[in-house]
Amino acid sequence: MPIGIFIKLPCMDVFMSQFFDVSLLINKDMIVYPGNPRPSFQRYAQIPGNKVNESVITLGSHTGTHVDSRLHIKNDVKGAEALPIESFYGRCRVLDLTYVEKEIHKEDLMGKDIGKGNIILLKTRNSLLNYRYFSKDFIHIKLDAAEYLIEVGIKTLGFDYLSVKRFGGDDEVHEILINNLTLFEGLDLSNVSGGEYTFLGLPLRIESDGAPARVILVKE
Repeated sequence: MPIGIFIKLPCMDVFMSQFFDVSLLINKDMIVYPGNPRPSFQRYAQIPGNKVNESVITLGSHTGTHVDSRLHIKNDVKGAEALPIESFYGRCRVLDLTYVEKEIHKEDLMGKDIGKGNIILLKTRNSLLNYRYFSKDFIHIKLDAAEYLIEVGIKTLGFDYLSVKRFGGDDEVHEILINNLTLFEGLDLSNVSGGEYTFLGLPLRIESDGAPARVILVKE
């Protein structure tokens, strides 16, 4: 949910910014992509027997809100630790595509004022599911739409489900996006309207094929 914060800057009027946490809560009951491991939490030190509470956390590299890397789709390449840090921050646009009934095509993106170096987040009917259960029929991106985003030259794409491609197919969509931009999946855009925001998405700095991330949107 958004949080309103008043900020006072020198020689400026007070203004209010809204902060939206669009990352998924990681817990043992969350949904995961079929075949992926569920998160587990094992307490190895616990009060009062110990002075502190500490746990071992086990989760897949593509759990919840996360980034993909080229290592996800091929061997002998860099992983999430090598993603360009400038793709994690900047002005972004949330495109409201909740009218799309099944799949996103190029025609759904044209005329949306998408430009080179943009950060684009796609809000679809997936957001209405609220990640309560996994649906194999989730809204997904088709190849012509992926090719259009690459042609335009956006730097970062965010999507509101655990994968951008059709369940069980359309691997080429996944590959072309990962090879040409930074891809965030598993965003929760249910409480976010279409429009302009500042994007801050920070994946864990780990040498892996993907990494869980915390993603914040700021509306000024």
